[in-house]
Amino acid sequence: MVQCGSGDIARPPDSDHYLSYRVNPRQQTVRLYWKDDRGEKLRSIQRLKTWLETRHQRLLFATNGGMYKADNTPLGLFVEQGVPLTPIDTASGEGNFYLKPNGVFFLTTNGKAGITPTVSFPKQHIQYATQSGPMLVLQGRIHPAFKAHSTNLNIRNGVGILPDGTVLFVMSKQKVSLYDFALYFQQQGCQTALYLDGFVSRAYLPEQEWRQTDGDFGVIIGVTRSSQ
Repeated sequence: MVQCGSGDIARPPDSDHYLSYRVNPRQQTVRLYWKDDRGEKLRSIQRLKTWLETRHQRLLFATNGGMYKADNTPLGLFVEQGVPLTPIDTASGEGNFYLKPNGVFFLTTNGKAGITPTVSFPKQHIQYATQSGPMLVLQGRIHPAFKAHSTNLNIRNGVGILPDGTVLFVMSKQKVSLYDFALYFQQQGCQTALYLDGFVSRAYLPEQEWRQTDGDFGVIIGVTRSSQ
């Protein structure tokens, strides 16, 4: 039985309202991108796609990977190829990022994916990581601050981890509440899920005829395969 907030009745979310993509990080190449090899910020999915093509990589999926400052610097922790490029943010503040618990999506050096509250971030053996917030689902339960009948609606994207270690990326195709967005992850079976961003969210998934290549982001998450 699906557990929701106290007094709430779980209702099946309409899958047509969500773009979802599942990836096994042990078998497929999942990376987090911010800058190209010349140190220039990539910023858009199109620029990432073009840059990867020069490196003989085909982009299979991409989405924005967390909140960012006005200069496209990641807000909070960003780790790339084992190197922390921006520090973890444990401060309090306004906005979704600081709605505690917030969290970190990470990939380890052995290809395992995880999502953890910021206060529990492991720091060791991390290959890639991006911090965002709030947590959507934690230990199988929806964030207690979310309201089932909230009128705060927006386009949203996020990431969850399924019991077998598969990563589930989701973007809403229409405006939804944080509660309904979290409910979608919960009813897919995610024990943990993390909010990435809101109205700016974009995704590129040509196998589902979904091609949004614009945007002006900080971190971008990409799944690739060799085109050689």
